[in-house]
Amino acid sequence: MSAQPLLSIRDLAVQYRTRRGTVDAVRGVSFDVEAGSVTALVGESGSGKTTVAQTVIGLLASNGHVSAGSIRLTERTDGPTDLVGLSERRWRHLRGRCIALIPQDPGNSLNPVATIGWSVGEALRIHGWKDRAKIRARVIDLLERVGIDDPETRARQYPHELSGGMRQRVLIAAALALRPELIIADEPTSALDVTVQRTVLDLLDELRTETGTGILFITHDLAVAADRSDAVVVMRGGQVQEAGPTAGVLAAPRSPYTRTLLADAPSLARVVERAAPDASVSATGEPLVEVSGLTQEFVRAGRSPLLAVDDVSFTVARGTTHA
Repeated sequence: MSAQPLLSIRDLAVQYRTRRGTVDAVRGVSFDVEAGSVTALVGESGSGKTTVAQTVIGLLASNGHVSAGSIRLTERTDGPTDLVGLSERRWRHLRGRCIALIPQDPGNSLNPVATIGWSVGEALRIHGWKDRAKIRARVIDLLERVGIDDPETRARQYPHELSGGMRQRVLIAAALALRPELIIADEPTSALDVTVQRTVLDLLDELRTETGTGILFITHDLAVAADRSDAVVVMRGGQVQEAGPTAGVLAAPRSPYTRTLLADAPSLARVVERAAPDASVSATGEPLVEVSGLTQEFVRAGRSPLLAVDDVSFTVARGTTHA
């Protein structure tokens, strides 16, 4: 690891101005993100995780401001930069190239009247890419890397034509476009199924291994934090409850709140137990729902039909839950 951390946050305090007065959203937060490592910011909703992320990338809401503390980014080429109070011109230089954000809401984060290809390539154009062929090639490569099928077709489509999970992968592709030194991933896999989630997390792992990218990974999922992070910061009520190497914090938490989070997290054994058949519920008589040989195709102009569902059959018995 480098002598200086990639990202260093010290005594950060953030306030929001509201009709009812000033709200202290974040108070005295300090932690580091090392180059080539993942720091997980964990906590319940309202703990201040997203406020920290927005502050680091200079995208706080208009009624928010940093009231104390410092945020320092140490770039490989330009050295340390204090991010608090940075001009918008300087932020335009840093965003995308040095710091990228993967937001958590794909429904509100893509331009509804711009194609997927245009949205993914926007950072490239902002930072000086002029060759349309090179931009297109990079966009197709990015879409393919995040697991989007038929990327050339998807690049021509609009956000409403993609599922929520696919839109989330588009946001990840856009964040990776310029291989930034720091990626802020704000619940990046919350809209994805477990198989795609693993693909995306593996991709982020590959990126940090290849380029030394540091990742600030914001999540409420302790299992993901335990599996994918090198360090963990536990937040509650805008303050850090505990911070340190992931293995140490999760194996021997010092904070009562961290211990509560771990105790409340459903274990694999409990999940398996719930998935087992319940002998008290008897499935008798005709099924409530019966699907037999269901096939669904979508017609595509000038191309073969898209087979979306292929010969699917199942039944749902009365008084049962069918996953």
